Amino acid sequence: MARLADYFVLVAFGPHPRGSGEGQGQILQRFPEKDWEDNPFPQGIELFCQPSGWQLCPERSPPTFFVAVLTDINSERHYCACLTFWEPAEPTQEAASAEDAADGEEELEDGGRMRLSPSAPAPASQLFAPKTLVLVSRLDHTEVFRNSLGLIYTVHVEGLDVSLESVIGNLLTCTIPLAGGSQRTISLGAGDRQVIQTPLTDSLPVSCCSVALLFRQLGITNVLCLFCAALTEHKILFLSRSYQRLADACRGLLALLFPLRYSFTYVPILPAQLLEVLSTPTPFVIGVHAAFQAETQELLDVIIADLDGGTVTVPECVHIPPLPEPLQSQTHSVLSTVLDPELELADLAFPPPTVPASSLKMQDKELRAVFLRLFAQLLQGYRWCLHIVRIHPEPVIRFHKAAFLGQRGLVEDDFLMKVLEGMAFAGFVSERGVPYRATDLFDELVAHEVARMRADESHPQRVLRHVKELAEQLYKNENPYPAVAMHKVQRPAEASHLRRAPRPFPRLDEGTVQWIVDQAMAKMQGAPPAVRAERRSTVPSGPPMTAILERSSGLHANSARRLEVVRNCISYVFEGKMLEAKKLLPAVLRALKGRAARRCLTQELHLHVQQNRAVLDHQQFDFVVRMMNCCLQDCTSADEHGIAAALLPLVTAFCRKLSPGVTQFAYSCVQEHVVWSTPQFWEAMFYGDVQTHVRALYLEPPEDRPPTQVGEALAQEEPPSALDVASEQRRLWPTLSRAKQQELVQKEESTVFSQAIHYASRMSYLLLPLDASKSRLLRERAGLGDPESASNSLVTNSMAGSVAESYDTESGFEDAETSDVAGAVVRFINRFVDKVCTESGVTSDHLKGLHVMVPDIVQMHIETLEAVHRESRRLPPIQKQPKLLRPRLLPGEECVLDGLRVYLLPDGREEGAGGSAGGPALLPAEGAVFLTTYRVIFTGMPTDPLVGEQVVVRAFPVAALTKEKRISVQTHVDQFLQDGLQLRACTFQLLRMAFDEEVGSEGAELFRKQLHRLRYPPDIKGTFAFASGATHTPGRPGRAAKDKGPSLRTLSRNLMKNAKRTIGRQHITRKKYSPPSWEHRGQPPAEDQEDEIAVSEEAEPSTLTPSAGLKPADRLTLSSLVERACCRDYQRLGLGTLGSSLSRAKSEPFRVSPVNRMYAICRSYPGLLIVPQSVQDNALQRVSRCYRQNRFPVVCWRSGRSKAVLLRSGGLHGKGVVGLFKAQNAPSPGQSQADSSSLEQEKYLQAVVSAMPRYADASGRNTLSGFSSAHLGSHGKWGSIRVSGRSGGPGVGVDVGSRLAGRDVLGPPQPNGAPPDSGFLRPQRAALYIIGDKAQLKGVRPDPLQQWELVPIEVFEARQVKASFKKLLKACVPGCPAAEPGPASYLRSLEDSEWLTQIHKLLQVSVLVVELLDSGSSVLVSLEDGWDITTQVVSLVQLLSDPFYRTLEGFRLLVEKEWLSFGHRFSHRGAHMLAGQSSGVVPIFLQFLDCVHQVHLQFPMEFEFSQFYLKFLSYHHASRRFRTFLLDSDYERIELGLLYEEKGERRGQQACRSVWEHVDRLSKKTPVFYNYMYAPEDAEVLRPYSNVSNLKVWDFYTEETLAEGPPYDWELARGPPEPPEEERPDSSAPQSRRRVVWPCYDSRPRAQPDAISRLLEELQRLETELGRPPERWKDTWDRVKAAQRLEGRPDGRGTPGSLLASTVPHHRRSLGVYLQEGPAGSTLSLSLDSDQSGGSSASSSRQAARRSTSALYSQFQTAESENRSYEGTLYKKGAFMKPWKARWFVLDKTKHQLRYYDHRVDTECKGVIDLAEVEAVAPGAPTMGAPKTVGEKAFFDVKTTRRVYNFCAQDAASAQQWVDRIQGCLSDA
Repeated sequence: MARLADYFVLVAFGPHPRGSGEGQGQILQRFPEKDWEDNPFPQGIELFCQPSGWQLCPERSPPTFFVAVLTDINSERHYCACLTFWEPAEPTQEAASAEDAADGEEELEDGGRMRLSPSAPAPASQLFAPKTLVLVSRLDHTEVFRNSLGLIYTVHVEGLDVSLESVIGNLLTCTIPLAGGSQRTISLGAGDRQVIQTPLTDSLPVSCCSVALLFRQLGITNVLCLFCAALTEHKILFLSRSYQRLADACRGLLALLFPLRYSFTYVPILPAQLLEVLSTPTPFVIGVHAAFQAETQELLDVIIADLDGGTVTVPECVHIPPLPEPLQSQTHSVLSTVLDPELELADLAFPPPTVPASSLKMQDKELRAVFLRLFAQLLQGYRWCLHIVRIHPEPVIRFHKAAFLGQRGLVEDDFLMKVLEGMAFAGFVSERGVPYRATDLFDELVAHEVARMRADESHPQRVLRHVKELAEQLYKNENPYPAVAMHKVQRPAEASHLRRAPRPFPRLDEGTVQWIVDQAMAKMQGAPPAVRAERRSTVPSGPPMTAILERSSGLHANSARRLEVVRNCISYVFEGKMLEAKKLLPAVLRALKGRAARRCLTQELHLHVQQNRAVLDHQQFDFVVRMMNCCLQDCTSADEHGIAAALLPLVTAFCRKLSPGVTQFAYSCVQEHVVWSTPQFWEAMFYGDVQTHVRALYLEPPEDRPPTQVGEALAQEEPPSALDVASEQRRLWPTLSRAKQQELVQKEESTVFSQAIHYASRMSYLLLPLDASKSRLLRERAGLGDPESASNSLVTNSMAGSVAESYDTESGFEDAETSDVAGAVVRFINRFVDKVCTESGVTSDHLKGLHVMVPDIVQMHIETLEAVHRESRRLPPIQKQPKLLRPRLLPGEECVLDGLRVYLLPDGREEGAGGSAGGPALLPAEGAVFLTTYRVIFTGMPTDPLVGEQVVVRAFPVAALTKEKRISVQTHVDQFLQDGLQLRACTFQLLRMAFDEEVGSEGAELFRKQLHRLRYPPDIKGTFAFASGATHTPGRPGRAAKDKGPSLRTLSRNLMKNAKRTIGRQHITRKKYSPPSWEHRGQPPAEDQEDEIAVSEEAEPSTLTPSAGLKPADRLTLSSLVERACCRDYQRLGLGTLGSSLSRAKSEPFRVSPVNRMYAICRSYPGLLIVPQSVQDNALQRVSRCYRQNRFPVVCWRSGRSKAVLLRSGGLHGKGVVGLFKAQNAPSPGQSQADSSSLEQEKYLQAVVSAMPRYADASGRNTLSGFSSAHLGSHGKWGSIRVSGRSGGPGVGVDVGSRLAGRDVLGPPQPNGAPPDSGFLRPQRAALYIIGDKAQLKGVRPDPLQQWELVPIEVFEARQVKASFKKLLKACVPGCPAAEPGPASYLRSLEDSEWLTQIHKLLQVSVLVVELLDSGSSVLVSLEDGWDITTQVVSLVQLLSDPFYRTLEGFRLLVEKEWLSFGHRFSHRGAHMLAGQSSGVVPIFLQFLDCVHQVHLQFPMEFEFSQFYLKFLSYHHASRRFRTFLLDSDYERIELGLLYEEKGERRGQQACRSVWEHVDRLSKKTPVFYNYMYAPEDAEVLRPYSNVSNLKVWDFYTEETLAEGPPYDWELARGPPEPPEEERPDSSAPQSRRRVVWPCYDSRPRAQPDAISRLLEELQRLETELGRPPERWKDTWDRVKAAQRLEGRPDGRGTPGSLLASTVPHHRRSLGVYLQEGPAGSTLSLSLDSDQSGGSSASSSRQAARRSTSALYSQFQTAESENRSYEGTLYKKGAFMKPWKARWFVLDKTKHQLRYYDHRVDTECKGVIDLAEVEAVAPGAPTMGAPKTVGEKAFFDVKTTRRVYNFCAQDAASAQQWVDRIQGCLSDA
């Protein structure tokens, strides 16, 4: 029983003590005056009576009533019912508020009363003061309080003949039961009667209609939002103008939270004076009057619910997690059905008669029932996750959150996670976790109705029925009896408040009230206590939990077959069938992604432990550890599925014997997982184990237990759960004797204590690393564990991905960085012990003992581990596949992402997967993908165990990536889907890979992002060629000492940004320009300032014409340009030099013009250009305007025989020559700008024609334009060059021939599409042919008077090349196997790509131009912008026409001149930077190289370079390894300081930045770039067949070597594999040199080199064995060829080589013997040193002449050859303690020094002995370590002023010769 009311208080208005206008509440009287012992008087009631402040009112207001709630320090709620009425203010009160009235500004905010106004009915002077009757109670009976206070007010107002004291006394002495459902009738003695209804159970909240009202005010979505916010501990503020509404809303919200109790600040009505409470950091539910809405605006993290406006405002910074789906949507739909029953019927054609809506009270219960069901669904099975830690003296219960979330499948769910971590849930566990207590509706629901709720989910009607049933029970709880007796309470008359009250509320007599209270108290003491027996019982646990949403994705659906595989593999391991187990292991590791398989593994292993089979041999141990690691790597730190928990006992059981007395347990190999360093995991494990032991304590049937109970225990099918045991023990507890109780408490405490000791050891096992000297943190950072700190056989694959987070973040190891691992582990264990022992009630003595024990346990374990570590390092490594194979990296190449484990899957190329060609199935392979700054590399081994230990490598440069596609992969084991990635590169590589589970989606995403970042750097500085460990970064400023000279910044200011201003400017004075010093070349340019150089229109002819008076500074600027490839080639072709052009030698028809040296006219042209001698430089500016990109026609080559020239330019603008040809009339005098430039252009072409030697032809009109109009239509025969589609047959030759030679075809065309013999052209021809785009020259009618002729042809565009290349890539490296096997589909897709058709067109146009040039006509190629197809054509023409370009030196020159200097846009076409990402790769250069390859195939003896050279360039032009093929023009290269960087001082041993430099160095080592069949005919013009049928698909597109990846990075290629040591025990035994060579895997040329490479290699080996420095291969080869020629002369019969060279007729030569040339023509595996010499020593005269040009490349010429007086090999003794070494010595009389080199061909001098310092040369004696085979007389010493040098010659004679030579030098001096 409880008191209905604890206190009655009368509060009145009083003046404010500080004299402010507002008043304050004063307690006039309170009853009883003494506090109750069990319930002290609550403070601050005055504030809550008038929450808006105490104010006087100008008129009478009706009485108001509301209930405020106060919470005391013990979290007890006190309900303060306040009834307020107004009485005329007394004079003192009025005086207090006088100043307010004077101001007239005070707004009276209470309730909604008006401001003071003249229209008030009362006299102006009359004010009314509020007075409040307050009832304080711990019970919440709002209506009873309203009636009781109303009765007191009525007695006062109506003046009833009843004593107020007796009414109040009766009220204070009224007691009612708390619960039980009884009705209690009370009367306060004023003729009244009230019936109080108690709820059936007090655990269910009483809500009346508050929930229904809340939904009406806010709506479903808003209430759900508030519900989630309250559960996830957010701040909630209600606003309303009604206090009672605020109280109801707060009560309704709390009723929804049942069975959780809200445990934070709860103030339904907050007084205005306490508004600062809203800034509290803790969560709250508070109601505030709407008048204070403005004050709530600044609150940033408070959710505001406006009850009157029906809105809920959630601040931006607050995230309220929603309910997990599908509960959110289900709850929403059920709520909408409850609130609007007609919703379901609204669409029916014949709606049934309307259903009567539920009453508000019933609707309230239905809404609550929905939320009760929701909680039952959310918390279903929660009792299965309770851990009973202690039963006596009080139950201690812990909840295993992780297991609950894991089993519900809601680990990722934000909402449930927050709810479980919240205070409300903690209270729920401590209150409802108790196993033996009274149960209520929620317990029944969560235990018995779950199955029903799951079944009802898809049937809305059944759900509604269930909701109504629950609502009935809730309603019945509040209203158990339907017929409630009627209340009878007097009420005041209508408008009684307006009547003038007879008197103010009287002062009551305290004595009377106190007497009544005392009387009642005495009576209560006499009566027996009415104790209601609480019905306690065992709380039902209900069915085990299930996932809220069955998320069995197809990925991990574990079929019985998978579990079978796991079981089989384990049984094979334990039966010792290792080969069988090895085959199953990949499938097992994949199956272990599924939870069921992991559980199955732990169960199986557990069985083997029980059968005493825990001691394993090394291989078994290794398998078991790998499977355990695989299980653990997917465990999160919380271990929600209990896998780590199940493995914990197993890792301390399985072991292997390392040596007598030393055993290694499995825990030392599975430490690399984050779960072990998570305190929450250990706590959950500890509590779980304690529960097991405590349960066992009570399950042993003790002797004194009655036999009936034993019988019952046996009768149960399954043993009782821990909760059942605890429930039974709690039931028996009161019946036990005191001694027995003490004994049980002690036993439990000892159980907990012993478990704590056990766990301290367990934790030390898993936290201390095997090698305690190393911090484990460092090992984890390395990713794989370093091999020294784990046993050799334990670097297993699954350790790689599970890098645990560092201790200091995860578990509070502050100093895990230091080596004090032991200290950190001790601290970690001590924290754990403190926490669990305090919570479990372990005595302080025991706890102290534990703290002493822990360091000893850790120390002992460290000592044990040292022995284990020592022994484990002695184990022989077990070779097994999953070890990650690290790739070899280039110098400067760095790993960006280390070894992500992947499977390389077979693609459409079936060779690697066995395929129709047979061979082993190398793919799929298992390994890792590495991302470096330069490449993407896969290394691994085939998954097929029968293939063997073959390493599979696939790699490509990051820069070559063209397409990246996500794929879903079905791997070969168990049809199991996985995320994958397909990467395709323009170097014809394809990586199709599936990421291993351990990588995870985050790892895969990181790989993609990093790959994208490296593929598309924001600028060129981000590419590998720049970033690779450069010793000198172009971006850094030069040395400070040299700042006086102008920097490149100045150069670019003066040079670069002037094109636009130059073109449009009229009169400018020229500024002096001084060249930058070399040190400053590397600085980036400033692009913001323009230069001062420009072109004047007519001002002075010499402005841009370099005359003899050119300033010296300008000449300096040009000196660098002279050394470029262009200039050297112009010189070779006799087109003049800059010097001769400046002196204007008029005899020369062409000159070198420096007009573009500032890159002002055309940025994409080189600085020096060849133009007709007669054209002034200032005219070129105007000519350039007629051409696209200002690329006006310039000469790029001249035929040595016919003197015809080849010109190139961009296409014409619309108003250029075309407009000129279209205009029939002469230009009018009033010329426009366009006309003048057309005129300039015409003059320019005329000048070109005039410069040709054969122009003085008599019949100038006999040009092509003189033929009949049949040949001249816009569809003339030139169009046939296009050869549309694939139809081009032999007819092409006829068309071209007849077109050029009139109607008579002079020679029959050859059948392969080659042109007729060279005599087919007539002498009548134009002097200049302009080859232009047909579309551009449409409708042009050439003037017969002109000496040039337009040849319109149709060419393909860059976008067509791009599309064709895409198709070619897909054909040659298909992503998936073809639908129909066999070559047909490949050939079809190859044909569809039209790649060969484009090659055919290029060759055809080039051969045509070659014919024209050969016949003496000049040709201008003017296609597109002049930098793509134009470049291809002019390069091919020069290659076909000029044998020089078919040498290594010449080809380099050709590429440098036509492609680099003339501005082919390598970076743009290769999409090198982020800006070019959208344009994609357009391989124009690759197409050119393919054309060269086709010509090479047809003329194999005409090229000095091999096919491998072309492949090498194809690979590296896309790889960005070298800087050669970066950027779009010389202008850009100068801007970045690239062009002249080699002019700077020599940098030491650094990676080549130029591909040419690299080729030179490589050529000295190996003949890989050399073509042995090179035997050119002088001045041979090549005319290749161009029909598609004659073209071959380049093997660069189709071949691959899986043994070592692409062979084009020579440093990474390995030599022939050495046979293993054990296979060659004795060199005398006969050995087989045979080995298997697999197609697609091995490099055939490397495994079986051609005969010449083999002989050269053998020679080199023999020379090395003899101790001589090996001769360079080229010298040997040249010597052999020279000797062969000499042998062949006397008898006139040449050897086969010379026959090939001279006597084979032309057509045989062209189809000549094809030498099978592979990617690496030799097996020489020499390391590249920094040998950078410019030329070789002896050579044939032609080679020597060619190499002399290479002197221009080298940065300084080697002049040593002139000064070598005497040279040879000597052994030299190093300095003190150094060995003897053979060196190549050179005696130089001129420089008076003795130099020595590493070997004969070395150009870099290793040391110099100055002969001026030599004092004596004398015979010497052998010292220690001298060569053994040499006589004593071969030694001699050279004594200098610094030291004595010891030398040894090959014999005594050569020693004497050296001594004589040196002494001769000394005497000469």
